[in-house]
Amino acid sequence: MARPLVGVYANDISKAVSTVLLPAVLTAPIRPDIVHDVHTNMNKNHRQPYAVSKFAGHQTSAESWGTGRAVARIPRVAGGGTHRSGQGAFGNMCRGGRMFAPTKTWRRWHRKSNLNLKRYATASALAASAISSLVMARGHHVSNIPEVPLVVDNKVIDSIDTTKKAVALLKGLGAYDDVEKAKASRGLRAGRGKMRNRRFVQRLGPLIVFNEKGTVQRAFRNLPGVELVSVQRLNFLRLAPGGHLGRFIIWTKDAFEQLDNIFGTYKRTGTQKVGYQLPRPMIANSDVTKLINSSEIQSVLRAKGPARTIPRQRRNPLKNLDFMVRLNPHALTEKRTKLLSRERQANAKKTAVAAKRTGDAKPTAKKVAKKTASKKYVSTLLASK
Repeated sequence: MARPLVGVYANDISKAVSTVLLPAVLTAPIRPDIVHDVHTNMNKNHRQPYAVSKFAGHQTSAESWGTGRAVARIPRVAGGGTHRSGQGAFGNMCRGGRMFAPTKTWRRWHRKSNLNLKRYATASALAASAISSLVMARGHHVSNIPEVPLVVDNKVIDSIDTTKKAVALLKGLGAYDDVEKAKASRGLRAGRGKMRNRRFVQRLGPLIVFNEKGTVQRAFRNLPGVELVSVQRLNFLRLAPGGHLGRFIIWTKDAFEQLDNIFGTYKRTGTQKVGYQLPRPMIANSDVTKLINSSEIQSVLRAKGPARTIPRQRRNPLKNLDFMVRLNPHALTEKRTKLLSRERQANAKKTAVAAKRTGDAKPTAKKVAKKTASKKYVSTLLASK
């Protein structure tokens, strides 16, 4: 498969001054799982050992009182005449005691990684940097650049010796938006790191990859979020910060051309990584839909079977109103009538209670008839006597 050509740009993006062949490593398979595992291990290799003092919590004379005194057998400070005497000591549950499992400097701080895995992860990170959707998904502002990957002519890079010229170049390429994004993201770190010489945090901007050292390092190093690295010593932690693929990379032309010599191609091995062969994709065509619908695969598939009928789910109509309405359409009217009747009764009761409280209650005809009948009955009893 022929590899596409990539444009090489100068001070602006109006027109490419030349083209260069896309290196084979930028078409390598992208494996986020390998990138994540390798980053997890490599990111531990710059930690500094720390530990608490081995004497912490034990710099006091304390001894247990033993059993039979109805107190815990924790060591207690000796002496008297002070609040400290008799208090528990040494234990991690005691005031002024040592911590549980005190940290030691001989902890296993660093992790080894398989060399081939590290090279695979680097190749995946480089390949992801050549896909614009992954670069944008990582949060880089690359909507104004001409193409991804972005390659700059050597003469332009070599002529840059001040930050002012570097800013002008990035603006001409449309890449300065990412620098401004990094600058605007600067803020205070959350937590104790503010006190430990890492007070501020900010997002990362573009990574500039060059071949030979020169004035480019001094020109770009003061821009927020911008990092520089030599193509001869590509740092995987800079290619995929945080284990996330899609770093925005600005290449110099000679550094871009060196990738085939360093990593090799699918037909020959590289000159610097002896015996290393680029990982090949598991499938040559990643369009799975096209593969499934191809005549070669469709011709050997089984015929489509009959449609599977899903049995109707039966529900209890006494508990499920929708199912009851299917069986008895009048059930909805009955339900509405009951609800309205309850609402009328509740309103009538509420009105009667309010009338009683204000003394404006009038006896109903039923109560009047009952009271009249009662009086008539009493009068009849009295007359009979």
